[in-house]
Amino acid sequence: MREVKITILLGALLLVLGPLNSFGQSKLPDECSQTAQMDIYSDAQVSKATGDLSGFDLALDRPSEPQRKALLFVYEGGGSEGIPLSVTADGDNLVIEGTWVEHLTEYPSKKDIVQTHRVRITGKLAPKILRGAISIEGLEILNPQSMQLKRVQKIWVCKIHSSQ
Repeated sequence: MREVKITILLGALLLVLGPLNSFGQSKLPDECSQTAQMDIYSDAQVSKATGDLSGFDLALDRPSEPQRKALLFVYEGGGSEGIPLSVTADGDNLVIEGTWVEHLTEYPSKKDIVQTHRVRITGKLAPKILRGAISIEGLEILNPQSMQLKRVQKIWVCKIHSSQ
């Protein structure tokens, strides 16, 4: 009887979690293929104490593109979908901005909530680092005026996915 209960519980868990990756995202292959040809800058890290993922990944179109675009990944404990932003460049100086439309679910009512945040990143791009400032309306950021994103090969969720 105990084996039946365990099997049922495991089956239910797989039905719920099966289509998702380890961070609760189902769009992982799209995000990885979409950012594969982009320049990635990151300060994302996992807390040793809690295991939570925090920080940012910023994927920038290559400079050869006429209209540069960016995807910002905001990590607040887990994975994130890319936020599409536009890029204005003046040499190595960048202004990256746009609107983040965040879809949330309120519990226990399971009511859908939509929050809109204005996003703005300004910075100077060097070969291995992007230094500048970041502001996201409605989000408290530690040291927003001293953002330093290091050049990396992949966005965080793609690093995890490719190592499994």
